[in-house]
Amino acid sequence: MAAAADKVKPYIPLAGCADDGWTKEDQATATCYCGGVQLAFPTQGPGLVDTFICHCTDCRKITASMFATNFIIADTYLKHIRGKETLTAFKQSKTIASGKAMTNCFCSTCGSLMYRISEAFPGHSILRTGTVDDFNLHETKLKPRTEMYTKDRVGWLCGASGVKQVEGSMSTPKTTGPPRL
Repeated sequence: MAAAADKVKPYIPLAGCADDGWTKEDQATATCYCGGVQLAFPTQGPGLVDTFICHCTDCRKITASMFATNFIIADTYLKHIRGKETLTAFKQSKTIASGKAMTNCFCSTCGSLMYRISEAFPGHSILRTGTVDDFNLHETKLKPRTEMYTKDRVGWLCGASGVKQVEGSMSTPKTTGPPRL
């Protein structure tokens, strides 16, 4: 755990079946649990658009957890290193706040949710922070700026420290926080 104390250096513990994740100065990888799908993404703007926590009912249900930690990447900067053909997509709009469809892209082998695509925010993908191989990025470059849908946050969970709190969704990208999804 000594490596985790130095937040400047990559800390890539064995988590899941892949052992080839990496971080460079301005790019890193995200890998599914079985290692079949791996993405490369930028760790700074303009490709890295925003970072946020979401407590909406969809994020709670789709993650099987009480919230989701996310980051938005402009699609022109997102690279599929492997496994794009093994992704399974599920699309629906019934419970999305904007009424626009949301497509969820899962690894068809292990079921890891790799990213979501919102019709309300075209040209961008919403990746899950938990898939990022370098755990130090979770606390540094990918630290959430905003916590959304706090009205749906469970009572026993406190708000994130130093993070803007919003009862519902944000309606505009970058300038005020994550887009309304």
